[in-house]
Amino acid sequence: MANTNKSPQVSLALPDRCCTAETGCHFDGSLRNVVSEPIYVQKVYDAALFNLQGLTTVTGQPFTPALGAGARILRILDIRCRKFFNPANINDPRNLVATPTTTVAGAEFVQDGCGRPVTVIGPDGTASENLLFADTEECDELGKGTPIFGTQIIEITGNVIVEIDVVIADHKKCEKTVTLSANVPIAKEGAPLILTNFFELCIPSVFDTAFLPRFTEFCNISCETRLATNSITRDIVIDPNTGAVRANLIIALCVTCEKKIVVPVQLCVLSTGFPVLQADVSPICTTFPQLFPDQIDKKRRPCPPRKWSEDVVTEATEAAEEASIE
Repeated sequence: MANTNKSPQVSLALPDRCCTAETGCHFDGSLRNVVSEPIYVQKVYDAALFNLQGLTTVTGQPFTPALGAGARILRILDIRCRKFFNPANINDPRNLVATPTTTVAGAEFVQDGCGRPVTVIGPDGTASENLLFADTEECDELGKGTPIFGTQIIEITGNVIVEIDVVIADHKKCEKTVTLSANVPIAKEGAPLILTNFFELCIPSVFDTAFLPRFTEFCNISCETRLATNSITRDIVIDPNTGAVRANLIIALCVTCEKKIVVPVQLCVLSTGFPVLQADVSPICTTFPQLFPDQIDKKRRPCPPRKWSEDVVTEATEAAEEASIE
């Protein structure tokens, strides 16, 4: 029997470096296919967004590669910065990390009796939410939320990658473009960079609910850099014998943090159906198992009416007549 599975053609062309996502959700435009579905999710009750920045200076930072004896830098094409992350070790101390520490006034974090705060699973799949408790009775009577106040201290540790595209002239006066790179530590002498800010949030009632409100926070970091004085001659030093490069830099750490008060809720949403993904690999198996069960709610797939046999109908009729005579 001939094999009907055709192997994809192999070529020397490079694959696309970027991609698009396939969700499996498709809508044909007909509102007749829209139905209501209940979902059990977390609702954001209040949120606050903060943009913070910190500066650090670096003196005499070594860069690689060495340019060679007699080389000199003619001009700088670009200088850029990105955070360092080692995917082989999430606990690598060189990973650039922002660790927030928050204290609140007007409320308190719920503890387990041993001084440890109670944490619950957040949308990120980790225990990233803290339970909050406050006396909300006064504001509950007014139908409003209760304000709480907090202080946030962010400790930034780890390294950033700095790359500089330069045009150099070697000892033969030939020009070429070179990218200099360095893994630059942010913390000086092991001391993290500290950022501080204050915030106010609103929490719902802790009495008129089956669930206590939850507090969560998360941050992201980017960085920007430039030469300390924007001068090649003052900020970049090249060893005339080896061509080793050292530079003075100013690095700005740009931090965005968001704090949220979330509560579990059940919502009714309009849905056009469930995702259906198509496998893109030629299969050998004729059938494959399901990943999710079929929906059996009556709105989507009503059960067909039960068909009764004539004997069952006759017996049920006779029993009803005897009961009515009695």
